[in-house]
Amino acid sequence: MWDRLADLEARFEELTAEMGRPEVAADFERLQALARERAGLEDVVTLYREYRRLQSALADARSMATDGDAELVALAKEEIASLSERLEAAETQLKQSLLPKDPHDERDVIVEVRAGTGGDEAALFAADLYRMYTRFADRQRWQTQVLSSNPTGIGGFKEIIFEVRGRGAFSRLKYESGVHRVQRVPETEAQGRRHTSAATVAVLPEAEDVEVAINEDELRIDIFHSSGHGGQNVQKVASAVRITHLPSGLVVTCQDERSQAKNKMKAMAVLRARLLAMKERAQQEEISEARRSQVGTGERSEKIRTYNFPQDRVTDHRIGLTVHNLQSILDGEIDDLIDAVATSQQAKLLEQATA
Repeated sequence: MWDRLADLEARFEELTAEMGRPEVAADFERLQALARERAGLEDVVTLYREYRRLQSALADARSMATDGDAELVALAKEEIASLSERLEAAETQLKQSLLPKDPHDERDVIVEVRAGTGGDEAALFAADLYRMYTRFADRQRWQTQVLSSNPTGIGGFKEIIFEVRGRGAFSRLKYESGVHRVQRVPETEAQGRRHTSAATVAVLPEAEDVEVAINEDELRIDIFHSSGHGGQNVQKVASAVRITHLPSGLVVTCQDERSQAKNKMKAMAVLRARLLAMKERAQQEEISEARRSQVGTGERSEKIRTYNFPQDRVTDHRIGLTVHNLQSILDGEIDDLIDAVATSQQAKLLEQATA
């Protein structure tokens, strides 16, 4: 590890020197490429230099501890304890910085929320999750746009697919994939009995055109009248689009826009994301449908998180974490939950890397 860190620091210095050369400064594209590479190394090099500074300070403190002066020895021992703790933390940070990064972390995402077990209550919960993620996105100053939706008459969604655009969107939202379970008394329940329902969430990195080759001859595109809300125009004009990718059997429908062209563009974005996910799963010799691998069948037993209204608690079953601020969570304050899951995943990767 230390040899690799030394190599990274040397490369950082090399890039810094090269960017200062007049002929490189005059070549904008070359300068931008070097600047991006340098920026990618800056954090780990800064950590490495801080680690070495702490090492040097600790050596000095240990040297002072051998001095005959009792007061200096006492001060040195306090400094040794403090520096040792900071050095250990810095080493952990360094190891984390060298872990392989998910190449999709900085990408925009497509989020698919579907009602699972529970009928109308599951559809209402799907709407709650959609609101939670859009509120979370607003807090990050990310942009969201609905790509496709299948609403119910009571304010829920059988399915809603939306895009989240913002730096690092996938790095945060990818931990939300799975089955989410809710326990509460529905407003329609006259006897006050608690119901348990579920909704599934799939988070897919948005694919670039060059990553997924889609042959137009392998697509069946159907145009039809929208069946959703939207007024007379939606009913009169055939603007809804259904795209079937014949080789994979994937079907994407979009009818939220009044423009046929816009619906087709949105449907193609969803199709590309799903095909990219399938391609990567196949490469890993896992199941070929990314959404299915993330969310399973939608049964309550496959839950990753439970939202319990009577007890005002949210439990993430992957890490055994329970918090008692359910309404804040549904208002989009999910940073602590995401951080806890991310930290747990990083710890597992560190354990594997150092085993």
